[in-house]
Amino acid sequence: MRGGGHFSAFDVAKYSKTAVNFEKGDGIMNPISADVTASMSVMDAIMKVNDVVNRFVWGAPVLILLVGTGIYLTVLLGLPQIRYFVAAMKEVFTSARGANEADRSISSFAAMATAMAATVGTGNIAGVATALHLGGPGALVWMLISAFFGMCTKFAEVTLAVHFRQKDAHGDWRGGTMYILEHGAGQKWLAVIFAVFAFLASFGIGAATQANSAAEGLSMGFGVNHLYSGIAIAVLVGLVIVGGLQSLSRVTTYLVPVMAVFYIITSIVVLVMNAAHIPEAVATVFKLAFENPGETVPGALAGWCVKEAVQKGIARGVFSNEAGMGSAPMVHATANVEHPVQQGFYGIFEVFVDTIVICTMTSLVILTTGTLTGSPELTGAQLTLQAFENALGMGVGRYVLSVALLLFAFTTILGWYWYAETAVTYLFGVWFKPIMKVLWIAMILLGASGAQLFGSAGNVFLNQIWDISDTLNGLMALPNLVGLLILSLTLRRVVKDYDAKKKRGEVK
Repeated sequence: MRGGGHFSAFDVAKYSKTAVNFEKGDGIMNPISADVTASMSVMDAIMKVNDVVNRFVWGAPVLILLVGTGIYLTVLLGLPQIRYFVAAMKEVFTSARGANEADRSISSFAAMATAMAATVGTGNIAGVATALHLGGPGALVWMLISAFFGMCTKFAEVTLAVHFRQKDAHGDWRGGTMYILEHGAGQKWLAVIFAVFAFLASFGIGAATQANSAAEGLSMGFGVNHLYSGIAIAVLVGLVIVGGLQSLSRVTTYLVPVMAVFYIITSIVVLVMNAAHIPEAVATVFKLAFENPGETVPGALAGWCVKEAVQKGIARGVFSNEAGMGSAPMVHATANVEHPVQQGFYGIFEVFVDTIVICTMTSLVILTTGTLTGSPELTGAQLTLQAFENALGMGVGRYVLSVALLLFAFTTILGWYWYAETAVTYLFGVWFKPIMKVLWIAMILLGASGAQLFGSAGNVFLNQIWDISDTLNGLMALPNLVGLLILSLTLRRVVKDYDAKKKRGEVK
């Protein structure tokens, strides 16, 4: 999508049956020089520090701050995720606003599709399964609770991003947390920190690990060599991003709905086949969200408890929909929209589909097929794969999950590229964009085939990239939440302005 209660796209590789073990390497000891030994010692020290920071940013204090901010904004804005829910559905499915070429903006739907390309990813497959394995079925309830408040947080982020957006030197709209912090809150130093976190995190989260997951999906389902997969993915991504946001958004506008519908329909088929087990699964989910299972589960799962359900569920929900992370507003800010609140509606819809629909589907597929307790040794993508294979048969189940992994990972690469370009443009200016594209393609190749090209060293390096990027991603939330809290009253004025204009018929 992580250690410390969160989950990485490398779960797909770590836990799929054809994967190498990124954590342990191949066990081969090779002679190394003193310089290499020193470098390894420095890297070991860096990773130890990273582990401490990671446990903090994805631990209870920051998760409480994330959900607490959502609760505060929900009260302050008068339950916008409920009172605007119908309006949000209408806006998404009936809005006639297209791109405005003169203004260099894209359609609201295209902006949301690009954001969802980054949000709906391999974590919806591997991460949800890991949450259930570690926290038990009750984690789903806490995942949904965090998503409910996350709908408001994402609404707030997107609304402020449009309100404070700016044009860059090429005339393109740029927005997001860094612009909110600088032009809204007057905290440029925090804006720079956020942009640095986003820029560095993108290489691991958006490029390397997703390319690895896409290559793993092709290998798992169709036996394609990782190097060939990496080359193909790099070429396809290069063809898309060379055309800028307009090209990127056109691809995601078609691809994201297709992948979401494909996965949802397949999940529905499995649930229909196991319809008799749905009531029992739902009852178990709610029971174990508030009650320890005691001795009623297999030994390997005896660690389930309410505390773990709460922590893993909230962490999974927050990471899955990225509400409070400050990433998605960077593309929502490019939308052609009459009023900032109208684009905020797409934030509500985005969280709803990602977590309340797709993550719930994955959870119920795992639970209704009996895979969670029937195969307690499995976790991550392997657990989800086993659930689909139990329902659809080994061949069909493997192909379904392989295609889903490929689509989810590919679209995440596209969505996160825009986040990386926005961050680097804020930091260095538009001149850095061509360099960014080259670096992105190189990281895709490294992520897809680094383990095969460099063996044990490649495995370790890729895992370290992920761990550091994951920490940076968590750190993105801190300046973002500061901006939301500082500008919460400004946000309320923007929302009231929309309500007044809506009442007068000045906006649709």
